[in-house]
Amino acid sequence: MFPTILMFVFSYLLGSLMPGFWIGKLFYHKDIRDEGSGNVGTTNSFRVLGTTAGIVTLLLDLLKGTAAGLLPLLFNSNINPMLVGVAAIIGHTFSIWIKFKGGKAVATSAGILLAYNPYFFTLAIAVFILVLLLTSMVSMSAMVSFSFAVVASLFYHDPILTIVTMILTIFVFYRHRTNISRIKNGTESTVPFGLYHHVRKNRYK
Repeated sequence: MFPTILMFVFSYLLGSLMPGFWIGKLFYHKDIRDEGSGNVGTTNSFRVLGTTAGIVTLLLDLLKGTAAGLLPLLFNSNINPMLVGVAAIIGHTFSIWIKFKGGKAVATSAGILLAYNPYFFTLAIAVFILVLLLTSMVSMSAMVSFSFAVVASLFYHDPILTIVTMILTIFVFYRHRTNISRIKNGTESTVPFGLYHHVRKNRYK
């Protein structure tokens, strides 16, 4: 029983690590919570700190999800990695290091999928990239790719995978509720590439 509790605690602590926040503080002397969207995740790291910091944040957020998903292997446990990974999602969203605030857990959730099923992860990432190239919106890409993951999970006949991806999708939509309002209003932030960005840029020339 104690090793199981310890595993979930480690997963939470891994998720609580906030690379975007710490990179901003240590190398740029900025608190990314005070700029851009105020989020401490990957997207705002790109927006506030730049491409290099954004890429490092993305990789570290992804890695901590993968590490959490691999904890059952380390502990020689039969507990489903997806269940252990949920603790990392909670950690990322309610980090003990920054007064229980956090990010939207998209990259961390993807990291857990990578640990559980690399092929499934690849499919979800492919959908994310495709939607991003069409809409130029990270928020839209995250919501569509997670919705796709729920549908795709049904073909795996893996109830745990389906249940956890459904929970993660609901969570992602909830965390993006303000983004949904901005998408409806046509005011959502976009990346400087993709079809939508190209069309909008030409429209206002």
